[in-house]
Amino acid sequence: MNLYTGKGDLGETDTLGRGRISKDSPIAGLLGDIDELVSSIGLAISFIGQEDLTDLLSELQNKLFKVSADVVSSSSKKVKNIDKKDVEWLEKETDKISEGLPKTKKFVLPGRSQESALLHVSRAIARRAERSAVAASKSYEISPEVLAFMNRTSSFLFACALLANKNKGKDEKNPSY
Repeated sequence: MNLYTGKGDLGETDTLGRGRISKDSPIAGLLGDIDELVSSIGLAISFIGQEDLTDLLSELQNKLFKVSADVVSSSSKKVKNIDKKDVEWLEKETDKISEGLPKTKKFVLPGRSQESALLHVSRAIARRAERSAVAASKSYEISPEVLAFMNRTSSFLFACALLANKNKGKDEKNPSY
């Protein structure tokens, strides 16, 4: 079995119900950002030895695949839609993680621990993916649940990064202005 098809050699890719789209379209850009996010979370998971945290991050990866399926399909061929329950899951898990953390309303400097720094990279990629989702929604049908899910993802990853530092016994450091 070949791992390539050659169908994209001219700069287009297939979708579910949207037909072929240019690889530089907002939808393709969003899908690429989500793919990068899922991969960066995988990198973080490989360094985090805390099963409760890695289980949550793996669940997020699975839900991000649902987001991709939702984005790549048209309303007539929707597959595994992201829905309000997925957004609520992110909110609930973010709240649970936050309960055990010191309250902060300030920015933090990533890098207190390797695990936390990797999660902050994922958080930054999540914010870019959210911007891509908003940009794509200007020209394509993107569900409000996808937009909300992408918005909550960066908050969830921020909470995970803080938890990773706490579990390593590292205090957060705030930027000095």
